[in-house]
Amino acid sequence: MPGKYIAFEGVEGCGKSTHVKRLAAHLDALITREPGGTPIGSTLREIMADTGNTNLSPRAEALMMAADRAQHLRELVVPTLASGRHVVSDRSVYSSLAYQGYGRQLDLAELRRFNDFAIESRWPDLVIYIRVDLQVVRTRLLKRDTDRFEREDDEFFTRVIDGFDRLAAQEPQRWLVVDGAPPKDELEQIIRRGVTDRLGL
Repeated sequence: MPGKYIAFEGVEGCGKSTHVKRLAAHLDALITREPGGTPIGSTLREIMADTGNTNLSPRAEALMMAADRAQHLRELVVPTLASGRHVVSDRSVYSSLAYQGYGRQLDLAELRRFNDFAIESRWPDLVIYIRVDLQVVRTRLLKRDTDRFEREDDEFFTRVIDGFDRLAAQEPQRWLVVDGAPPKDELEQIIRRGVTDRLGL
């Protein structure tokens, strides 16, 4: 049996990275991320996260994200799933729809089209969306060094959060929406129960 492809989504500071590790350990799954899950992807991630790249166009950013994703799926995700092992990813194709689509205000239909091409139509089996409000994002980002995305303004993050909300509402069967407010251990159990209910894992 092929493994299941589980992606965590949410705005910066929502707690994705923590719960990616916890769920992957529970499922003995491969941990990965987008962008940067492969050596080629790591190079692309450095370019996109670099605060010095102030002139990177939204279209170039979207295309680099898709290039990273194409390599990631072909090199890592699909072979791992075919081997029968689950994959838990920090972000997926839906981040491009939220960030480059709603956030950068690029055409959503075009983003879907070329990202579907990039991933050869292999979308996540389950998306775990850890939802937090803008104020939580700002509070958490104050505690760390920020990259190019994390330095965006409140209007941008508001559009991204709205985008994730809309994407989740469009595909309720694929998305598990959880409130990011509970303590880590409590939220971990909520996520585990949701994964069991949705995927039987």
